[in-house]
Amino acid sequence: MKRLLSGLLFLLLSGVVLAQEATTASGWTLLDQFDKPYTANAELRVVLIARDMTGSKLVKSALEGRPAGYLEARHVVFVADISRMPGPISAMFAVPAMRDYSYRVLLDRDARIANRFGAQPEGVTWLQLEQGRVVDTRRFDNAEALRQAVERGTP
Repeated sequence: MKRLLSGLLFLLLSGVVLAQEATTASGWTLLDQFDKPYTANAELRVVLIARDMTGSKLVKSALEGRPAGYLEARHVVFVADISRMPGPISAMFAVPAMRDYSYRVLLDRDARIANRFGAQPEGVTWLQLEQGRVVDTRRFDNAEALRQAVERGTP
């Protein structure tokens, strides 16, 4: 009986830890398009995640004409899931092209972050954070709506 109760307690506690991980958006580190590391922290307010070219183009369109440092000033990061892109293609074409962007692109090469937060393709997933915890999740498929949300800091 003790073993059964111990096993049940372990499973319950494991579930609590997994639930906390799913709602915590700080502590992970990704490299950007210049191979510089970025570690999410409690000051981060918004994570934008694109899982494909459609989402990436949406972010690019929404940020068109915005100055360098625009996202950082608003405590926003952009994560591009490039896990499905063949390595040679990303290394030779995609990542070098991203170096011309006026904003930082965090490269999710293994879909660690995109999968962790259930980001969907063909749009942009918006994670609203408070003290490193996800408090709201939205999805954008319109560049103007995304631009306005980034400007306001809320969806």
